[in-house]
Amino acid sequence: MSPITIKVKRINENFNDIPLPKYETDGSAGLDIRAAVENDVIINSGKIGFISTNLSVEIPEGYEIQVRPRSGLAVKHGIGILNSPGTIDSDYRGEIKIILFNFGENNFTVKRGDRIAQLIISKVYKADLVETENLNQSSRGSGGFGHTGKS
Repeated sequence: MSPITIKVKRINENFNDIPLPKYETDGSAGLDIRAAVENDVIINSGKIGFISTNLSVEIPEGYEIQVRPRSGLAVKHGIGILNSPGTIDSDYRGEIKIILFNFGENNFTVKRGDRIAQLIISKVYKADLVETENLNQSSRGSGGFGHTGKS
């Protein structure tokens, strides 16, 4: 499968030293994106950090970018993405900012150039919603969250 092209724009030349998002291995599904911060940002335990990346993108129509946590940050430090997965729509041209949350017990420091999240490129499928009075029955029926009807 050939890759799609996504245009990336750096917002401030003071962060030109920070690498663009990239796949760290040939088998990686996500592009690691880095923090574009002038000074260290401390995210206290139980608090949110809104981290700049200094990047904006032009995503082709019919695609989105999903922002997902990095497993290493989650397991080692309890750092996740608050609205995971976040969505960057194809018509958004503002700066990509990452909403990190510190689920851990210790404060966490984000340094300039740290890999803070991963970006997944996904195809978007549009649906036509049709209002109806009746739905076909299923084996699960109206069982709620966490309920498959199985023991």
